[in-house]
Amino acid sequence: LLGTIRRATVPLLVLAAAMGATAVGVVPVPVAFFAAALAMVVFRVIPLRDVYRAVDGPILVMLAALIPVSDTLRTTGGSDLIAGWLSGIAASLPPAGALALILIAAMAVTPFLNNAATVLVMAPIAASFATALGYKPDAFLMAVAIGAGSDFLTPIGHQCNTLVMGPGGYRFSDYPRLGLPLSIVIVLVAVPMLMLVWPLH
Repeated sequence: LLGTIRRATVPLLVLAAAMGATAVGVVPVPVAFFAAALAMVVFRVIPLRDVYRAVDGPILVMLAALIPVSDTLRTTGGSDLIAGWLSGIAASLPPAGALALILIAAMAVTPFLNNAATVLVMAPIAASFATALGYKPDAFLMAVAIGAGSDFLTPIGHQCNTLVMGPGGYRFSDYPRLGLPLSIVIVLVAVPMLMLVWPLH
């Protein structure tokens, strides 16, 4: 019983400490939650062997490889070039249309990359795109984050989609048939909410 109480109490205390530290601004969010994960290992809530087993090597390598790709896009002007092409398309669109364009572009890219990788690649493009059109970048960066996390069109864009494919008896064609209406709903809801919370001007 004591072991059970301890195993339940320590994670709650660690989580509360991490959230409290970020809420009052003592440390940044990444530092606080990395420290929380480390504390879980130090207090033996999670065995070290389970930590090693949970590390997804291919994903880490892919993200590490895409960080310099993202930085190269930004420093060489590649993101500005792509943003310029998108700006040409968006020139005749209203602000909501320009924001929807970035959201849809992120949704289109994430099935072929990973959601985190999509953010790395699309974020500098979205920032340059917003600047070229004279808008604040905040809403466009959030649109990238939402689009990258909204892959409902394929079974390969997110591991959860892949995991349910076999047990659920789904086919590849089931994903766009069911996922496309959901994606449209997300665009219709996300665009006005983004413009409300993060004004473009």
